[in-house]
Amino acid sequence: MTDDLHEAWMLLALDEARAALAHDDVPVGAVVVHDGTIIAARHNERELTGDPVAHAEVLALRDAAAHIGNWRLDECTVVVTLEPCAMCAGAMVNARVGSLVFGAADPKAGAVNSHFHLLDGAPLNHRVPTVDGVLADACGEILRDFFRARRS
Repeated sequence: MTDDLHEAWMLLALDEARAALAHDDVPVGAVVVHDGTIIAARHNERELTGDPVAHAEVLALRDAAAHIGNWRLDECTVVVTLEPCAMCAGAMVNARVGSLVFGAADPKAGAVNSHFHLLDGAPLNHRVPTVDGVLADACGEILRDFFRARRS
């Protein structure tokens, strides 16, 4: 995959993140790509639905599995604006996701590179190759703006 393609997909994930602002959810967006085509695009919906696991990644994985008709997403790339948490990284391992692209690091709860390293394969049964830092500034800015406004 090229950096340009990763950036194009991340721009779509950023659009999803902005959609979360409409219902006061943390602006995180995710898309799932299969054979170069977006098959799922979601954003956080915890506040909207009252569902504690309604993270963008989990919702997008569910939609992608339904689209493909199989829980194994080994030919898919997940593109998400924020480094996944432990729950979302675990879901990616269990879905056998083919690869992950993410934007902003999450030093507090990131489970890929920042705090935990759940996708590197040890001790779990699947490794997810990862590209990080794609449009990191833009991905981080939407989150900083959201939390700055909440503190005001």
